[in-house]
Amino acid sequence: MLYYLLTYLDKLYDIPGFGVFRYITFRAGAAAVTALVIAFWIGPKIIQRLRQLQIGESAKLEAPKTHLSKAGTPTMGGLIVLASGVIPALLWADVKNMYIILILFVTVALGAVGFLDDYMKVVLKKPKGLIGRYKIVGQMFVGMVVGGVIYFFPEWVDAALEPLKSKTTVPFFKSLEVDFGWLYIPIVIFIITATSNAVNLTDGLDGLAIGTVGIVITTLAIIAYVSGHIELSHYLTIPFLKGNGELSIYCAALAGAALGFLWYNSYPAQVFMGDTGSLALGGVIGAMCVLIKKELLLPTLGGVFLMETASVIIQRIYFKYTKKKYGEGRRVFKMAPIHHHFELLGWPEPKIVTRFYIVAILLMIVSLATFKVR
Repeated sequence: MLYYLLTYLDKLYDIPGFGVFRYITFRAGAAAVTALVIAFWIGPKIIQRLRQLQIGESAKLEAPKTHLSKAGTPTMGGLIVLASGVIPALLWADVKNMYIILILFVTVALGAVGFLDDYMKVVLKKPKGLIGRYKIVGQMFVGMVVGGVIYFFPEWVDAALEPLKSKTTVPFFKSLEVDFGWLYIPIVIFIITATSNAVNLTDGLDGLAIGTVGIVITTLAIIAYVSGHIELSHYLTIPFLKGNGELSIYCAALAGAALGFLWYNSYPAQVFMGDTGSLALGGVIGAMCVLIKKELLLPTLGGVFLMETASVIIQRIYFKYTKKKYGEGRRVFKMAPIHHHFELLGWPEPKIVTRFYIVAILLMIVSLATFKVR
């Protein structure tokens, strides 16, 4: 909203210096700072309110015993991230931009699904929260909306999107594109559902999920800016999507919100993100890759989330296989997701989180390098 007001005042009165508000880079920086300020302001208030309402994390029997001491820590802290990410986006981004509308829809819709799950767990005292299949239905619905709009109504989003609606670029290969055709919508549904659940699985140690999300979302901000910049996109031989640059403002806001939340979520955590934050942030990462036409970059950029998810899948498949073959289930890892495996190896929690950050940063560098190594 500030974007419209300030550009209107600049146009009307030609106020010196106000022309800077037209630049995406300035507004992205402003959005990040605004998000950080909001997170620092509302964070203590929301944490205090959650404590008053006794909305705390239950003891997780499937986690290492060291996590029993975390029982009672306020959860649903994803409200801090979402509020401090969405508000700056509304203030600094062009809210008429269809890319912004779609990413806000993903954030709010999946945030609502996660909130309902957390509410049922900690308020209604239902241990499993929202039944898994209902959660999946919500995620699939969001993916269907995003994929359907892009596939059937690309002109609503961006005129340049019409010839690219079901295509994606291939990392490391110059001018190579893959056309998913009629499979596009199911693939979008899979991407958003998978990333939403992957971040949810990663959210098991203090600061792990939110820090990794912050690294990934910062990378996506850079890619979105390049995709929406005609000269840079042509130089790097990637599709130019005119309105894509506005997504970098949203990503910057979310990165600032992630940094602000990390202040309270770092070890030892004062508040947990809960499904309210993890489902929404995971869905946003998947949707961003779809909107910037970099779906195939997701396994590299989101390598930490992929590793966490793969460890759970491998553990379950191997356990079922050995139980059927030997009558006794065996495990590949001491515990899954894999961050718990390292805990049981004796690694301190802060060390695991820091090393996962290092891996995420290395994957960020590799992901950005794919644009030059083509």
